[in-house]
Amino acid sequence: MTMTKSAQQTDKLANAPRDAARPAKPTHNSTTKAPGSKPDPNESLKSMSMPDLQAKLGSSPDGLTQAEADKRLAQYGPNEIKEKKTNPILKFLSYFWGPIPWMIEAAVILSGVVRHWPDFFIILVLLVSNAVVGFWEERQAGNAIDALKARLATKARVKRDGKWVTPPARELAPGDVIRLRLGDIVPADARLLAGDEVSVDQSALTGESLPATRKSGDAIFSGSIIRRGEIGALVYATGAKTYFGKTAELVEGAVTVSHFQKAVLKIGNYLIILALVVVSGIVAVSILRGDAILTTLQFALLLTVAAIPVAMPTVLSVTMAVGARLLAKKKAIVSKLVAIEELAGVDVLCADKTGTLTQNKLSLGDPFCLDEITADQIILAGALASRADNDDTIDLAVLDGLKDKQALKPFQVTHFVPFDPVHKRTEATVEAADGSTFKVTKGAPQVIQELSANAAVVKGAVDKAVNDFAARGFRALGVARADGDGKWQLLGVLPLSDPPREDAKTTIATALEMGVKIKMVTGDALAIAREMAKTLGMGGNILNAASLGDSKTDETAAMAKTIEDADGFAQVFPEHKFHIIDVLQKHGHSVGMTGDGVNDAPALKKADCGFAVSGATDAARAAASIVLVTPGLSVIIDAIKESRRIFQRMNSYAMYRIAETLRVLLFMTAAILVFNFFPLTAIMIVMLALLNDAAILSIAYDKVLYRDKPEAWNMRTVLGIATVLGLVGPCAAFGLFYLGDRVFQIDHPQLQTMMYLMLSVAGHLTIFQTRTRGPWWSIQPARILLLAVVGTQTLATLICVFGFLVTPLWWGWAALVWGYAIAWFLVTDPVKLLAYRVLDQFKPETRMETKAVAKPDVGAEATSKPDMGAAKPPTGGANR
Repeated sequence: MTMTKSAQQTDKLANAPRDAARPAKPTHNSTTKAPGSKPDPNESLKSMSMPDLQAKLGSSPDGLTQAEADKRLAQYGPNEIKEKKTNPILKFLSYFWGPIPWMIEAAVILSGVVRHWPDFFIILVLLVSNAVVGFWEERQAGNAIDALKARLATKARVKRDGKWVTPPARELAPGDVIRLRLGDIVPADARLLAGDEVSVDQSALTGESLPATRKSGDAIFSGSIIRRGEIGALVYATGAKTYFGKTAELVEGAVTVSHFQKAVLKIGNYLIILALVVVSGIVAVSILRGDAILTTLQFALLLTVAAIPVAMPTVLSVTMAVGARLLAKKKAIVSKLVAIEELAGVDVLCADKTGTLTQNKLSLGDPFCLDEITADQIILAGALASRADNDDTIDLAVLDGLKDKQALKPFQVTHFVPFDPVHKRTEATVEAADGSTFKVTKGAPQVIQELSANAAVVKGAVDKAVNDFAARGFRALGVARADGDGKWQLLGVLPLSDPPREDAKTTIATALEMGVKIKMVTGDALAIAREMAKTLGMGGNILNAASLGDSKTDETAAMAKTIEDADGFAQVFPEHKFHIIDVLQKHGHSVGMTGDGVNDAPALKKADCGFAVSGATDAARAAASIVLVTPGLSVIIDAIKESRRIFQRMNSYAMYRIAETLRVLLFMTAAILVFNFFPLTAIMIVMLALLNDAAILSIAYDKVLYRDKPEAWNMRTVLGIATVLGLVGPCAAFGLFYLGDRVFQIDHPQLQTMMYLMLSVAGHLTIFQTRTRGPWWSIQPARILLLAVVGTQTLATLICVFGFLVTPLWWGWAALVWGYAIAWFLVTDPVKLLAYRVLDQFKPETRMETKAVAKPDVGAEATSKPDMGAAKPPTGGANR
């Protein structure tokens, strides 16, 4: 299975002192199974003798011929994780299915029935445009991910026809012989051939950051990284047949419906029900009046067109697409557009420790020294027992700990014994500048104690130091020296740790202020995880994942509460990650998840918003909603801030669109039922939709303030505010209708033009009310939105004055409409504020003060004041 990673991934923590020096933690060897996992389908291939395996696979250490490899590739399929890809045609057609598309399609059909061909073609163009824009934006995001995959694709060294070649790893087949070297990602499940032992990093599979030792005959798994040594291997399983191929089943099974999709459906259903009620009333009255069937259909057409939020899917998709491009500039590639809206609501972020919270490299701490030995002396001895050209993570960490980089120059290492898993230490024979020789060694503390002549005297102090280091999250490394008499003397203990990223603590604090609780999820030991969490200010309530169930377990209420309150989880297996997210989601949390390995893929897919971090595997990138191209958490916080701005734009537009639909629908219905008068012609309704929705696309670039609390679609507020504005609108419209008809006695064709201009101008002014919870002037609009509104309404005025497709209107009447609309706009804004206060009585959490930080987007010139009605979550510690 192709497990691509960037160059940084090859530097992943190989990690610190060897087996005996490490705190106990679960590791996956060739026979270990994660709790709750399925039986391995390749168990027999992992355990049978190598001669039997070669016979079964029809292969040998000489590998396959190219012809045989091609034959097997055709038989077993490519060595990669298969992604379910939707047929592009079916994907495009899906944009024509759903409540809102159905309404638009109904209007198209009705237009054809009554032979209103201009309406028919204009509405049809709008319907197709919605589908094209949505399809194109999502396809573009998918292409970005495909390009990323292509750039990071790996190759494998394979023996074909007796020669070593380097085809793409996806072309491997069972029976192939591959060569693995330091830093290589294992491209498929394989058994090691004859050769020296190698050290294998399985963190991408198990979350276990410490390397495992593998020798000839042992199985190694795709996605692992060779940390030490070089050896050949016989491939026995590829693609979905690999040991962790079952992970794909969890990924495919993790299907979620986004909150965005649910919100759009609710809005669509609301308008559909309203339209059906109104149309039914109109039809009933028309029948009682004895109107012709064709006239009744015309009524239905007008009202259906009026009720349709024609451009709503397009505007929301464009808003998210613009946001996706902004996030790309912040080094976050969005693979699923709805992830932007989901990210705005995330209140829990499950973050990997290694590489996300930490620097993913070992660092030397302050050593424990015995007798009169100084810290510099013990570090120098450890450095002499290290070798830089071995590219060993521990050796490099010890060498980096030297304060004086020239300290090694007076010494010459005449003999060096590298680490091996039997002796668990390194040893060097050193010649000093004065010609004297001595030996130094470093390794597992208990091993070094057994060597040392002074062990009995110092054992208590050394054991206490090792335990203290473990409690603080450090791994211990003993150091000893032997002079002329050949007796080893223990000098002290070196502590090694993977230090936190410089920005991690600040970022975690920022996230908490924004209402996002970060929970550490790691395969490391409990003590290490707990200490790191305390260091980062996350709290020390870390659970041992061994106490948790798996994806098939229904947790008790008490355990679910424990998971909810935990600051993090240690010794985590793949099943645990999926399960943790599932439990949190069932308890009302919107969950984000970071990951980079195969083991993270199910959880990334299950999460409301999954982040594949920098250097992630194919599996993680395919399952994630957002792919990060720089390490650390700060980019995620930037993405959350941006997503909340985008959410505010979407929320503003949704309220605007519903209010405008209500305004037109109720005004027309009342006019037809009460006055038996069509206040607008069909072409006026279509022009109203075209001009208003064309300009409102610019809301995707509007200045907004993100709130320091997770966002969520509150349909009570959205529908409530929209309904209030939608009811005030018809009152204003009927006021103008009364003036024009009874006071000024304007003839009906001109009155229709006047009402069209009124609905157009007043409608666009509404967006300046819905875009903020406070007074309309509390947040300065973006220049592009202002220009779009002024431009389209100037055009609408010219259309009315010069009589393009409508009866011409006198300039004086046009000026009256503008003045009247602006006056009602100023009167309506306090009504909106009162409506928010009333609705907030049913939402206690929004009565709390919210810190809204002005972060204008896309060329914003100034910092706006905080939104007047915004809410602020309670702040507290990590255990909040």
